[in-house]
Amino acid sequence: MKETEKWHAKTLGEAACAALKKNGFAALYMDSASQAADWIAAQVTTGMSVGTGGSMTLASLAIHDRLEGMGARVLNHSRAGLTPDEKMEVMRAQLTSDLFLSGCNAITLEGELYNIDGNGNRVAALTFGPKKTVVVAGYNKIVRDMREAEDRLELVASPLNNKRLGTGNPCTKTGRCADCHADTRICKVYSVFKRKPGKSDFTVIIIGEALGY
Repeated sequence: MKETEKWHAKTLGEAACAALKKNGFAALYMDSASQAADWIAAQVTTGMSVGTGGSMTLASLAIHDRLEGMGARVLNHSRAGLTPDEKMEVMRAQLTSDLFLSGCNAITLEGELYNIDGNGNRVAALTFGPKKTVVVAGYNKIVRDMREAEDRLELVASPLNNKRLGTGNPCTKTGRCADCHADTRICKVYSVFKRKPGKSDFTVIIIGEALGY
């Protein structure tokens, strides 16, 4: 990354962190994904249950294998080979995990978090349940306000995630949301965090790299 890009990432990231702190969240800016992975690993002890929402950002941190190697019980419903019933069991267990890790679809410069889910398991765990919650996002997820957050979801996150998952929904052909009624639609549950949930230990990490969708 060029120095000008690093400057821009840090400037936006620190501004978003300041806004998040005003809204009650713990917020940290880190230059790299590896720094974020190290910080997360430092929160984990042997035997701890760690739930993970489906996230390309978490995948880029290579955190799942690392935490398992530390003796954590990683609850990853995206793990290959799970049956539908096993996936549901894992998603329910995530709701009461010791630590829940998630990406985020958009973070506003007003200190808000915006997410969309197909099943609602990720936003449910983010809202309440786990003892500690950590959201990790690249600086590319930062937008001005909720209107730009919605635009980002419709023009970037939703089409790319649908294409990645091979849903065949209209956005995989047009590259933008069509507010479809397909059974395979993955944008069904919309979640806005205006402030930190009252009973949650909630940290947001913004990374100075473009990560995930």
